[in-house]
Amino acid sequence: MTSTRPNHASPWVFDTRPMGRRPGTMKPYRVSAPVGEPMGIEVIAVPKGADIDLDVRLESVAEGVLVSGSATGTADGECARCLRDISVPVSADLRELYAYPDSTTAATTDDDEYPRLIDDLIDLEPLVRDEIVLTLPLAPLCRPDCPGLCSECGERFDDLEPGHSHEILDPRWADLAAKFGVPGSVTPGTKPAVPGSGAFNPN
Repeated sequence: MTSTRPNHASPWVFDTRPMGRRPGTMKPYRVSAPVGEPMGIEVIAVPKGADIDLDVRLESVAEGVLVSGSATGTADGECARCLRDISVPVSADLRELYAYPDSTTAATTDDDEYPRLIDDLIDLEPLVRDEIVLTLPLAPLCRPDCPGLCSECGERFDDLEPGHSHEILDPRWADLAAKFGVPGSVTPGTKPAVPGSGAFNPN
């Protein structure tokens, strides 16, 4: 975890000095913070410049400051089946202890177990980023029953007529079809006509 002093002017940063390290002291905050870099994964993320709404409570405890609350926003991406652009609401629960640098917790744990206060400041952006990513679907869908794309023409099934299908030319009869001018194609799930069977009559 970085030890760089957080930017006091950032809406992601909270100053705990007014709480005076008095256990039991609580302070609620409701703020909107802009996303500096996209929060998410390749297929879906809260985009840069979007706002995350923070509804949090800071509570002074013996070993540090306990942060609890929620972060909400909107993630943009594309449907994993039909590739349609989608926007979905995201919400993450927050609960983290930020340890005082001189506390027993800080002395007996690593920084990646419990983050530290730096100059009595708490930067919530790393916590929110981690929690938001965990809530995002690995394969987002525009709706649960999205039928996806036609494997033949690539069009969305939602935009096609019911029963849409493609006739597939059977390569075994392609030469005969060309010679006699008879369609040598079959629809999926059917067997190609065989000369002499009555279904294929070049005459």
